[in-house]
Amino acid sequence: MKWPALIAATGLLLTGCTTAQDGSQSVNRTAIGAAVGAVTGGLLGNQLDRKGKRARGTVLGAVAGAAAGGGLGFIMDKQERDLKEQLSQERAANEIEIERVRDDLLKLTLDSEVSFDYDSAAIKPAFRPSIEKLANVLAKYDRNRVTVVGHTDSTGSEAYNQQLSLRRADSVVGALAERGVPRAMLHAEGRGENEPRADNSSEAGRQLNRRVEILVQPDAATS
Repeated sequence: MKWPALIAATGLLLTGCTTAQDGSQSVNRTAIGAAVGAVTGGLLGNQLDRKGKRARGTVLGAVAGAAAGGGLGFIMDKQERDLKEQLSQERAANEIEIERVRDDLLKLTLDSEVSFDYDSAAIKPAFRPSIEKLANVLAKYDRNRVTVVGHTDSTGSEAYNQQLSLRRADSVVGALAERGVPRAMLHAEGRGENEPRADNSSEAGRQLNRRVEILVQPDAATS
């Protein structure tokens, strides 16, 4: 890579951490995404022109890469902020968890005790306002792939739990679509009892395992 692109990428990496008033540092995903894009774009640009204009190709590639990487990071950062802001009450009540799994993936975990009655795939009326808030945010970002995954504990047969988990995921997908989220963005999966996050031998563990996860990431077909 030529020096201009390397300097640009280094500058972006240096701004990838921000210092808070207490002296701690936090990662700026947008800046780091732009830096990674710059490095990648610069390497690609370096290969674009083999007729004595590599320096120009490297710089242009770095600029384009930085825009792409930074743009993705910016969009995901904004979605995360919007979701946390709109669902602040649900998060405070431990009804919904919001986790940034990686730069291009957000995971929301819905507590099944709050969202569904026992052995039911019908969303509780009291939880519908929360679904409305969630749908309002997801509908703003129409270049996402949203995968809704149902999970159960190990009580009952494996086949029944698989069916129940899929029905619950389908219910959430249907509720989001009814509230304005494009149906083409939404996908439902049931994983039954196969991916526990706690021990099923206790009621507390079984309660943690009964959940619906919503995975939000850029759609590869539109990105």
